[in-house]
Amino acid sequence: MPTRWYNLVPDLPMPPPPPLNPATLLPLVAEDLESIFPRSLIEQEMSLEKYIAIPKEVLEVYKLWRPTPLYRARRLEKLLDTPARIYYKYEGVSPVGSHKPNTAVPQAWYNAQAGVKKLTTETGAGQWGASLAFACKLFDMEASGVRASYDSKPYRRMLMELWGGTVHPSPSTVTQAGRDILAKDPNTPGSLGIAISEAVEVAASDPTAKYALGSVLSHVLLHQTVIGEEALQQLAMVGETPDLVIGCTGGGSNFGGLAFPLLREKMAGNMNPIIRAVEPEACPSLTRGVYAYDFGDTAGLTPLLKMHTLGAQFIPDPIHAGGLRYHGMSPLISHVKELGLIEAVAVPQVDCFKAALQFSQTEGIVPAPEPTHALAEAIKEALKCRETGEGKVILTALCGHGLLDLPAYDKFIHGALEDIPLPSAKLDAAFASLPSRSSTSL
Repeated sequence: MPTRWYNLVPDLPMPPPPPLNPATLLPLVAEDLESIFPRSLIEQEMSLEKYIAIPKEVLEVYKLWRPTPLYRARRLEKLLDTPARIYYKYEGVSPVGSHKPNTAVPQAWYNAQAGVKKLTTETGAGQWGASLAFACKLFDMEASGVRASYDSKPYRRMLMELWGGTVHPSPSTVTQAGRDILAKDPNTPGSLGIAISEAVEVAASDPTAKYALGSVLSHVLLHQTVIGEEALQQLAMVGETPDLVIGCTGGGSNFGGLAFPLLREKMAGNMNPIIRAVEPEACPSLTRGVYAYDFGDTAGLTPLLKMHTLGAQFIPDPIHAGGLRYHGMSPLISHVKELGLIEAVAVPQVDCFKAALQFSQTEGIVPAPEPTHALAEAIKEALKCRETGEGKVILTALCGHGLLDLPAYDKFIHGALEDIPLPSAKLDAAFASLPSRSSTSL
């Protein structure tokens, strides 16, 4: 099991653009974030150290499920009749059933060390909210969350409450941001951007509370690099080197956690895999968004982040991959894509569930809707290998199981799941609200 996290930033040929204070448009300083984050996590967010030691208290909790297994999908390969070798790093063995505790545990620990009594957060599919509730219970803290998929995924809410978390549907009447949005559209399906606004508002107004987030920012992706570090060791044990690394992307934590250690090895000349991010066609920030400064939330309470974005006012359609319904992409992943170090594609929802059925009916694991995007792309590449005869090694991260997402599978099996087209007009309207479109200083 890794004893340190990997920070990609020092190895990059160019540093990423800094976050900006929206009031001054100057690069963010640590003091700008102290109302919502403890100093230790702010230092990690801004760190230029290549490696950061994992605290022993965090390692002890990690031992509940880490190292996670790396499997070869032999039965799927047989079904596809492909010479490709498909490996998947399975994060569904964690207590919550996803990769999210990899960062929830250290975030809760660092906050507890700083004397914080309560953490607020947003959650899309509910995996992050459940992870933070679990982590807070371990360190005797209170967890409060707002979730975008409150109605469609009730068992995630129950799991959060089982671990002592308090959960509100988003948008809610608990916050001013939520009340304002409901006043404009009482029937809004919500979004991660809206949920972030509410969680940040609660944290900023409560002196005993801080905010924790499950993706997007660099310290979150830093904690997730245990995935890629373990995968490198496990592949070495069987003498394999990946030709293609594929991960699903919403905010970027699962993808960054798998890909960043492999990107380090690629930049060092030790291997040369294609690294590809896969996102939903209904929320395609990397493939159809613009690279610009934008707010990380709908109400404009966060710093301005340089990222691939669909616009903070963009409300994604209610696809079942709730964890991928975010208008922006991790600034670090966005920067890496701008440097040409990774690729990105978007896939429709129905194709993802078709891939999930093939996977679950051969490998026996029901995947969460989020990693089905990566599975769909992995299967597509494996079928190409069948045509060319190439025995490529494909590596992906199965970031969680879908045992609490069975209503989505029920819809798909019975023909009630549809792809929702994303018209350009909807994107244009959201792009028009970008801060960079209204300020010549950005």
